[in-house]
Amino acid sequence: MGMRLKKWLYYLVKLRKKILVPFVLLYILAAALGIYMIEPHTFQSYLTSIYWVMTTLATVGFGDYAPVTNLGKAYTILLYITGIGLLSVFFGKLIETVHHIDRMKAGGKMKFTGKDHIILIGWSEKSKLAMQEIFKSDQKTDIVIIDDLPKAPMMEDRLFYIRGNATDEKTLLDANIPKAKGVIIFADQITQDNFSSRDPLLVDGKTLLIATAITLIEQRYNKEIHVTAEVVNQNHLPLFDHVKVDEFIPTHEMISHAAVRSLFSHGVTNMYSELMSTQYGDSMYEIPKKAEWRTYRDAFIDLLDKGATLVADSGDMHINQKLDYLIPEDAQLFIICDKDIYKELTGKTEDK
Repeated sequence: MGMRLKKWLYYLVKLRKKILVPFVLLYILAAALGIYMIEPHTFQSYLTSIYWVMTTLATVGFGDYAPVTNLGKAYTILLYITGIGLLSVFFGKLIETVHHIDRMKAGGKMKFTGKDHIILIGWSEKSKLAMQEIFKSDQKTDIVIIDDLPKAPMMEDRLFYIRGNATDEKTLLDANIPKAKGVIIFADQITQDNFSSRDPLLVDGKTLLIATAITLIEQRYNKEIHVTAEVVNQNHLPLFDHVKVDEFIPTHEMISHAAVRSLFSHGVTNMYSELMSTQYGDSMYEIPKKAEWRTYRDAFIDLLDKGATLVADSGDMHINQKLDYLIPEDAQLFIICDKDIYKELTGKTEDK
């Protein structure tokens, strides 16, 4: 019996929340109709009656309209007694709803409904730097963080948080991954800190599971999503052959290679840092192939005359060894130059 009573009370509370808004609207309309019928000469239209009820319940009291009959004044007293309390409850519920939405957003429990956003999977110092780089490079793109933290790691205007396991399809769909511009998967920080020295396969295994889940969603929704992944052990790269990962973040082995090369060619690490940084105004950009460029030499010379240096075609950085080769139609050319020169070359007026 007690359990049934609790269920019934819970049902009434839920029902009250659902009917509160329509009940308040109905109350205002009914109250306006009542005063309009009592004093049609004072309130010459139904809209005027609604206006008077709203100003009365809001305790504004402009004084431009007021009942003149005793019945009208008694009706106004009844309106004060019942309506002002009802409106207070309504606004209280409205404020409570706003706070509830803020709590859900901070707790990562709200679905993201935007599009052309960037999803960062895994919160760490690396993903924080990536977020700052995105905000600096693009003034419009939203960022969605997926992690299992109790609350959002940061609160920014264009930053959204989804709490959950990124290997779970529901979590990825909550981040609206089918409409995302791209995804960056960072190596699991907690797993890496605890186990990477013994078994980096645990770290890369989770990355592989996430990439597999994204691949399945791509196939189901027939969407192309650019995926960049961080792999701790370079020997694990062949494991990703059967999933769709477009690019890999430089691994520890690559960093170690640069450190070793610095012993034989002093200053080489400065060159790597310069290439990966935008602090001096120069950066790497992708540029479309022009019709008049037949060979890499044509493109190289033309770009050099305009203040840009052609450095790569997709992942091939041996342009200097194949200057007389024909540029394929699907070439993905990258140049190094400053932002103003890039805008002149592409005709763009803002950062993309």
